[in-house]
Amino acid sequence: MKVTLNRLNDAVHFEAISSSTDVTVHIDGSPDIGGEGLGARPMELVLMALGSCSALDLVNILKKQRQQIDDMKIDVEAQRRDEIPRVFTSVHISFFLKGTIDQAKAEKAAELAVKKYCSVHDMLATGGVSITYSLHIS
Repeated sequence: MKVTLNRLNDAVHFEAISSSTDVTVHIDGSPDIGGEGLGARPMELVLMALGSCSALDLVNILKKQRQQIDDMKIDVEAQRRDEIPRVFTSVHISFFLKGTIDQAKAEKAAELAVKKYCSVHDMLATGGVSITYSLHIS
């Protein structure tokens, strides 16, 4: 696995390119270090990685269980410590699902998706981050 980052301006705006898909992601720093709001911040990308890793696994498990997912939204919120480096101390993932979905199957699938299959979860949890989640079906 490899990504390449290219600096796009005289500040801290980068374009990251995935070698596996040629997809680009724009990254920028906070305004206090010269960021101009031209991309996601690095720590936001970590939250996006956690949310998407868990979501991909959750969708895959629910599809195997023949559950009908009509729509899905994931909110990921984190707390960071005040001292540098400002690492995450806790993260909460909220899954919002719409469809014909059995509650018990979805709860088991969410547990597996977050705690067993998501490698981003394991990297963060191993580093001491407390990760919780909730599941909402409508």
